[in-house]
Amino acid sequence: MNLEIFPENIRPHIIPKVEGKLFYRCLGCASEFPIEKLLYVCPDCNQVLLIHDKNEAALTRHSGDTWQKIFDYRKMLKIPALKGIYRYHEFIGSCIPLDSILYLGEGHTPIVEASPHLKEKTGLNFFYKNDGQNPSASFKDRGMASALSSIKYLIDQNLVSDVIAVCASTGDTSAAAALYASYLKPLIKSAVLLPHKKVTSQQLAQPLGSGARVFEIPGVFDDCMKIVEHLSTQYPVVLLNSKNAWRILGQESYSYEIAQDFDWDMTNKAVVVPIGNAGNISAIMNGFLKFYKAGIIQQLPKIIGVQSEHADPVFQYYLEPDENKRQFKPVNTRPSVAQAAMIGNPVSMPRVIEIAKRYNQESSHQNVFFVQVTEQSIMDWQLTANQNGHITCTQGGECLAGLINASAQGIVTKEDTAILDATAHAIKFSEFQELYFKEQIPDTYEIQSHPGFINLPDLITPDNPELVPSQENRLEEKDFHRFVQEISKKIAKELNL
Repeated sequence: MNLEIFPENIRPHIIPKVEGKLFYRCLGCASEFPIEKLLYVCPDCNQVLLIHDKNEAALTRHSGDTWQKIFDYRKMLKIPALKGIYRYHEFIGSCIPLDSILYLGEGHTPIVEASPHLKEKTGLNFFYKNDGQNPSASFKDRGMASALSSIKYLIDQNLVSDVIAVCASTGDTSAAAALYASYLKPLIKSAVLLPHKKVTSQQLAQPLGSGARVFEIPGVFDDCMKIVEHLSTQYPVVLLNSKNAWRILGQESYSYEIAQDFDWDMTNKAVVVPIGNAGNISAIMNGFLKFYKAGIIQQLPKIIGVQSEHADPVFQYYLEPDENKRQFKPVNTRPSVAQAAMIGNPVSMPRVIEIAKRYNQESSHQNVFFVQVTEQSIMDWQLTANQNGHITCTQGGECLAGLINASAQGIVTKEDTAILDATAHAIKFSEFQELYFKEQIPDTYEIQSHPGFINLPDLITPDNPELVPSQENRLEEKDFHRFVQEISKKIAKELNL
């Protein structure tokens, strides 16, 4: 693209410069480490890390209005590295050259307004951000684009080689990790650990299809996570779970996109997020904080984290109003249709605590909230959304159930516009829909199938079995005409035509 068409004051900044000086900082002891090391926890105190930029002051060298123009004009570029999450290069990975950036089509997922009937039914104004329209059909691709770009950068600098990437997963992480790692073959090989019979068949198929080594482990996600953590401390492997700080950095792009899609106006906005391993909500809060400090947005939106009562350690932690008395306790999860959020000991809990505190302080009032929902409400609201023109997963159903709960508590009002995170595509969790329709959801989920939601196919056949066509036995023209007439008549009757 001819850069001469851009405004003169924007032109020098359209292609980002590689000038960041990124480093890891421990959330526990505040020790700092170079990003050239493969680190996931602090070597001194074993606490999780966040990535900071020693050149952070550069983010305030432009006014907020100028940054807005840079990002708006950058949308016009045809450079692959800047089409995805790295449109916000200066805020995500400012030390990474464009030729080290891995882009598979992730980011900039659509924000779809709730249908008029759905808004009327809920009494609320909201949008779904369909992160299931990422390449591997979930929001995890944002973090993987960042994490694998950072590895590609280290490979290009001859700092690492023969990389084996590992992750534990409830399904979405493994699909994203396997996809992005496979693009970099033979430089990277991947292995994923899944809890046996705890992921849908669609999610299991994804890493297998991408060529990853897949290991199914007895137990739940938290058990798989302990194993990959042990592997990452004992062997030279790359950990691709959200303990990897680069994952958090990439997932901040979600908040940047929301700001841009709403023309940088975050007044009376509420962002609703399922919690799971707590990396996404940490990233979203951190992203909005960065844009706020840079003057790109003038107000911080409400953040509402949602958990099922079957997996609610973060909600339980914040039930204590006095932060000095709060104590985090992992919980034993129970079966949940929101499988990606069925985590009892989220690794990013220290990030949530630290970033939520800063978020409330910058807002000058409580602006981060946590709500709990039932499994029944998750499934019913997912079906309600999808039967009104949306493609939300069970985690998206969890968000809508959370929004309804937040409205009942007065956290969200009719003046607010909410943005709900549909973290994956509905197809990934279609097995739960099928079980619901067939009234076969196991009792442990505590979900009853309501007749008004059930939708099963009707088999329409002719009365005369000799008029049934097949691929092997095609009907003669006269008989086929009779078949068409009879079936049409029966369908017309069913439809009251």
